[in-house]
Amino acid sequence: MKIQELATNSTDFNAQALLKITKEQQLIIVEFTELSESDGNKLSDLIAQLDSFGQLDAGKFTAMINLRAFQQLIKIWNKFFNTDKSQLEQIFDAHKMIWKTGDYRYDLTNTAMIYGIMNNTPDSFYDGGYYQGSDVLLKHVEDMLENGADVIEVNGQTTRPGFTEVSPETEIERTIPLIQDIKKYFPDTNIAIDTYKLPVMEAALAEGVSIINDVNAFVDNPDKLKLMAGTNAGLLTMHSSRGHEYKNLTKGMHEFFEENIGELVSAGIDADRIAIDQGIGYSKVVHGAQDYSMIRNLDQFNDLQRPMMVAISRKGFFGDLLGIAKDDRLPMTLVTEAAMYLEGGRILRVHDVEETQQLVTLLDQIQDSFWIEGLGNSNNL
Repeated sequence: MKIQELATNSTDFNAQALLKITKEQQLIIVEFTELSESDGNKLSDLIAQLDSFGQLDAGKFTAMINLRAFQQLIKIWNKFFNTDKSQLEQIFDAHKMIWKTGDYRYDLTNTAMIYGIMNNTPDSFYDGGYYQGSDVLLKHVEDMLENGADVIEVNGQTTRPGFTEVSPETEIERTIPLIQDIKKYFPDTNIAIDTYKLPVMEAALAEGVSIINDVNAFVDNPDKLKLMAGTNAGLLTMHSSRGHEYKNLTKGMHEFFEENIGELVSAGIDADRIAIDQGIGYSKVVHGAQDYSMIRNLDQFNDLQRPMMVAISRKGFFGDLLGIAKDDRLPMTLVTEAAMYLEGGRILRVHDVEETQQLVTLLDQIQDSFWIEGLGNSNNL
């Protein structure tokens, strides 16, 4: 049996429409040839049980299948066929979404990572001033790690709307001792820092931080690019429209990310170190309708094949729309995170780690569960 992925090169309307759909929905079109009649019939039945579309025609079978179902197909292949599944694995490998951050490597193709927020600030929009003192901060870090956080992000200055900037020295005083304590007491932890200041980045990297999250997308200072190119740290690069409006929001955002990723790669930063953030909450109009558009349009960036951050935890627009206080926004946060995760969001930046871990576990179980004749639930094999 020969298995290959089919590419769409035609410029006619139907082909281009299909190409757009496959990118947004993370679909693969695969052709199976040199099939026996028996294998063709088995394959046709199996693809149908994976709730995917396929067509058998004169010894050739063509299927359109999403990445989750494709991974399940690889998992159960040897239960039905004697043919080596390495051809399937090679196709899947080409679609994997890997994020490398220092010594850590995350496969985010079909699951999300939990990115826990550890603010050491007096004025962050949700938990500013909540966690004061080393013991309290470290206890919160411990709780997040025990509840399933993959990353702990330290933050020494809020960038909420109307924020007051602090000096690099103040930000370093708030973050570096905390980073040192985390490394001392939780040495296996992947630590990130949320900062747009070069001196803070330098100090954090010197302490072994593996991820830099920059709301200015690393391009406001050429020295940032030189710094990051000389490391193996992961980059979270954020889009912001606080200073302007778009005629076409999605098109403008896509062009921003294309250009930004291009600049980072041209500076010597490997693409697999880059993750992207739409910048929800960084619109020109605070808590405006643009935030909802950015929640909805996440799948329009799946073609970039870079992990997208979902950063909407307890945001102010929940209060504006629904009239709920920040301490009561967890249910709506989880609903929104679920919607964005199902559209391709892969890095869930959250205050509430335990509940978010439950969300990911449940959604992964649901999305990976296919009932296969003779095997039962494919995800439980």
